[in-house]
Amino acid sequence: MKDPRFLRWSLLAVAFLFLALFVGLPIAAVFVEAFRKGTAAYFEAIRDPETIAAIKLTLLTAVISVPANLVFGVAAAWLIAKYRFPGKKALLTLIDLPFSVSPVIAGLIFVLLLGARGIFGRFLDAHDIHIIFAVPGIVLATTFITFPFVAREVLPIMQDLGSDEEEQALTLGASGWQILFRVTLPKVRWGILYGVILCNARAMGEFGAVSVVSGHIRGQTNTIPLQVEILYNEYNLSGAFAVASILTVLALLTLLGKKLIESRIRVRA
Repeated sequence: MKDPRFLRWSLLAVAFLFLALFVGLPIAAVFVEAFRKGTAAYFEAIRDPETIAAIKLTLLTAVISVPANLVFGVAAAWLIAKYRFPGKKALLTLIDLPFSVSPVIAGLIFVLLLGARGIFGRFLDAHDIHIIFAVPGIVLATTFITFPFVAREVLPIMQDLGSDEEEQALTLGASGWQILFRVTLPKVRWGILYGVILCNARAMGEFGAVSVVSGHIRGQTNTIPLQVEILYNEYNLSGAFAVASILTVLALLTLLGKKLIESRIRVRA
């Protein structure tokens, strides 16, 4: 039985109205405010030394944290999907932990552990190692917040595909590394790429945990989201929205990449 045409069109109108108000309108507002004073003011805000430093730090953080989470995510998914071992449920719980813990709380945990007055603070200070209010702390906090993404995207695919091909390769004399790189990873490559894209988007847009561990040192420990906050608090709205437009473009590119991968997965299915 098909739904009445009036009901279908009504639901469609409600959906598009919701998307226009809560998604389309905010995105349009970002670019309108960014270019309100003209393109010259926009590019001047982008070329500001503090903004450039924030962009570089954001990219550096993503370049370190995303590959680290890629290695961890694939290894964790491989272990959980292919083997039985004590603590398997505990590992699954730990993978989901960043989803349930507030990013601000995560940042505070790193401060309590690695800060000047933290548990390891005296040891780090004695060896002149700076983590909190420095780049390593930002990388650690971002890696913690983003490490579930790759694992959670790859794990269901590995479980659905089973282990038949791996077992056949094993009977033919393939080693564990050969099975991983020539059999398992090619099968789940779209899931890996999907997880990497989501992980990268979250790494670049992370605010809460990074805000706690960064110290907000201008030109040194401010990422793009923190730079937006500083400019906004200084009532430099055009500059804040100009920098925010960078994150908006990255988010749109992430969405485009996500849809392309989903379409490839459907075609291969």
